[in-house]
Amino acid sequence: MGMFKLLWLVSFVMLLGACTKPKEFVRPEPPVPTKWPDAVSVVDPNQASKTHWKTYFKDPRLQALIQAALQYNRDMRIAAARVIEARAQYAITRADLLPTVNVVGGGTFTGIPNDLVNAGTPASYSRYDLNLASVGYEVDFWGRLSKLSEAAKNGFLSTEEARRSFQISLISEVASTYFSLLQFDEITQLAKETMASRQNALNVILKGRDAGGSYDFEVEQATSSLESARSSVDSLAHQRTITQNRLNYLVGEVPKSLPDGLGLREQGLDAALAPGLPSEILLMRPDVMAAEQRLRAAHANIDAARAAFLPKIMLTAGIGVASQGLSTLFNGAAWNFAPNITFPIFNGGKLAASVDLAEIRKDIAVAEYEKTIQLAFREVADLLSARSSLSKQMQSAQINERAQMKRLEIAVARNRVGLTGYLEVLDSEREVLAAQLGATQVRRAQLEASAQLYKALGGGA
Repeated sequence: MGMFKLLWLVSFVMLLGACTKPKEFVRPEPPVPTKWPDAVSVVDPNQASKTHWKTYFKDPRLQALIQAALQYNRDMRIAAARVIEARAQYAITRADLLPTVNVVGGGTFTGIPNDLVNAGTPASYSRYDLNLASVGYEVDFWGRLSKLSEAAKNGFLSTEEARRSFQISLISEVASTYFSLLQFDEITQLAKETMASRQNALNVILKGRDAGGSYDFEVEQATSSLESARSSVDSLAHQRTITQNRLNYLVGEVPKSLPDGLGLREQGLDAALAPGLPSEILLMRPDVMAAEQRLRAAHANIDAARAAFLPKIMLTAGIGVASQGLSTLFNGAAWNFAPNITFPIFNGGKLAASVDLAEIRKDIAVAEYEKTIQLAFREVADLLSARSSLSKQMQSAQINERAQMKRLEIAVARNRVGLTGYLEVLDSEREVLAAQLGATQVRRAQLEASAQLYKALGGGA
């Protein structure tokens, strides 16, 4: 009869386990179109994720700055430390799957009043125990502990992907700031050349006035143009300092010696980097992969919460020695084995609420996962459009720059022979400067879009 009851109990427990079988994780379909806007060529989706930043950014000076940022940037250090923290948390959770083994020793000393003991019975006695192997183990029959371990592992992997995402963002940000610095250098050089040209023009006009060939109006006009150029140089110097300070912050510790770098117009654009299908390339972005790992962790936590409704089976065992005296402690062996099973009967709705909480957290994780993919799609689509538009803008800017340079040459030649006044030369100079500045801005925008596209496509770090 006792055996029948035991078999009935085991069968009932097995039936409970069958009713709460964990569900397989199914990755949600990406909520984005299957093609990019304005169809682009389809290439290997691994291209961007396998492209190392040293291959993508070829400027030696920029490479040295990126390398320093990866080593010294404080936010990068925090991200790396969080990975170690998550790994340790995973190790703690995973340890629950294994038995605990301890060595336990102790002594008991008891005294009893004489009027409470029988004749010949000692009124006091002692006992010494040394448990050489005290083992405690929860049988993970329903997978509760394994699911908690799986959730911790997914949390660790999510943190690792978040670190990689930040690393790629940092590389892109350093590159973008560096390109802005190069733009200020080029614009400042143009402003200084303009200031020198206007200083020479003022000197010529002053000499002409002394000889009776120029008027005060032309002198004041040339002086005003010179001071305007001088003010531009001072303003650009201030803006460059701000940009340099930002770059120093991103890098953390700027190396004392840096190799020579390339100029703004010498920087290469990796036009060969083209995206593949959205559903392939976006899922490889670190931020999307981090969101997926968080979703997997939420899914595992649901299974763990459901398994908490099932009986908990604990095995406790020990083997050691016991004696009434220390001198004979190792003469007598002692052991114990205490299996027990706990059925959750009433907990005030705590377990049900835990399942509800896990379910809603999964819903949140799904929404965050889909939002991350949609944001990634928008970023890539915007940058693809920008790259195409900026390429056309650059062609127009270069044509305009050449035309304005030719116009200036003609204006200077006409002014030399007295066909026109200085006003036409000054106007031509302004148009040349505007054309040069426009070309410089477009070039910087091209480089920044290139750096951002590397990040958006999940470039390899």
